[in-house]
Amino acid sequence: MTAQHAHPASRFTGAARPYGGGDPYADYRTADFPFTRLTDLADRRLGAGVVAANDEFFAERENLLLPGRAVFDPERFGHKGKVMDGWETRRRRGSAAGDPWPAAEDHDWALIRLGAPGVVHGIVVDTAHFRGNHPRDVSVEGASVPGSPGPEELLSGEGEAAWTTLLPRTPVGGHAANGFAVPADRRITHLRLSQYPDGGIARLRVYGEVVPDPVWLEALGTFDVVALENGGRVEDASDRFYSPPANTIRPGRSHRMDDGWETRRRRDQGHDWIRYRLAGQAEIRALEIDTAYLKGNSAGWASVSVRDSEAGAADGRGGDGGGGGDGGWREILPRTRLQPDTNHRFVLPAPAVGTHARVDIFPDGGISRLRLFGSLTEQGSAALAARHRELGG
Repeated sequence: MTAQHAHPASRFTGAARPYGGGDPYADYRTADFPFTRLTDLADRRLGAGVVAANDEFFAERENLLLPGRAVFDPERFGHKGKVMDGWETRRRRGSAAGDPWPAAEDHDWALIRLGAPGVVHGIVVDTAHFRGNHPRDVSVEGASVPGSPGPEELLSGEGEAAWTTLLPRTPVGGHAANGFAVPADRRITHLRLSQYPDGGIARLRVYGEVVPDPVWLEALGTFDVVALENGGRVEDASDRFYSPPANTIRPGRSHRMDDGWETRRRRDQGHDWIRYRLAGQAEIRALEIDTAYLKGNSAGWASVSVRDSEAGAADGRGGDGGGGGDGGWREILPRTRLQPDTNHRFVLPAPAVGTHARVDIFPDGGISRLRLFGSLTEQGSAALAARHRELGG
């Protein structure tokens, strides 16, 4: 049996079949959700964390945000029962023998701190391997709270900790990627995930746009203007075959080959590229191209170009994404030889102003990280501050 793929509008409900052996993902229910190409704001690698949960008897709350899909070992049991790769609470009961069932509003909850504050556009509540022990319904609320609030402050629901519904109480299915588009229009820092009445959730993914704190970036002065945590994002790429291009702007250095961007082998005379949107209009003064852990498959050469849409440059990448100068692109690093498993640093002869950047690699292969160091222009700072205010930050 192959995995079941459905239309993005699909809603999965009910329990899945009991595990019958073989590939546990063979009957996993999923769909192609367009919003999953956005940044996962709840990525542990961005600094996200599960602040608290009311119950985690069978499986720890921290599993919710682990990178990668959940793992199932049918033979693994502990002193509390089956060991599950997710967050699982005990079974709720009624108040008395004559009323043994949970009340309609009984639920368990977990508080999540997003790794990067932002606007949420989509949520995936993944119940992989929770076949008959998944929740019946879930809901998600969001709040925008400055600083590092604790559970008590978040649970108060007062002042800045007031909660807004992102996903109303909705049925979900077991052993499924339950995806929901979110019509949000405000900056969120924390989430409250509720499951009714109890059960298990393997992973929580929260997709959206990072909205950084302009005061913090101004205080830093010089920072990585393309980094995910600072509001940079990937707009497009020529190839996503082996690993996602967004890996190139994640925090820290890569520690594995699949924690970078690697393309399939080309059999033509073309080349591969990634196009980025910067945190705002910025003045770039130095850059890094890292090929860590890419040894026999690193790119042979790379170039970097910028485009300033605020200066009236035409939108679009120009041609197939290559060829500096097309579509308003200006090359700031000419085609340069790269070494495998090496961090390459370049100081620009003159600052380059832009809102977008593009890295072109020749002919194929990959890079693990791209860093563009600079600072926002006065116009870029003003635009970022205005957006922050507009979204309630």
